Amino acid sequence: MNHSIYTADKATHLKVVVSVLLTSIAIVATTLTARLTHPEIDVQKATTQTVYEPRSNHALTEIVQRERHPI
Repeated sequence: MNHSIYTADKATHLKVVVSVLLTSIAIVATTLTARLTHPEIDVQKATTQTVYEPRSNHALTEIVQRERHPI
């Protein structure tokens, strides 16, 4: 097996391509299995917050409120 990417022959290239392909198939299969067995976990469900509602846990809320100037 060649240890340099510049001098790699066809067999080494084939080994790398096959290993990457098998790894990607394993990752996709694991992801699909996890999503199908736990449908209540949805990555796309995002909670929205209103911009104008001041949050007490944000330190920048007070700074922004001080810098507002009436037009």
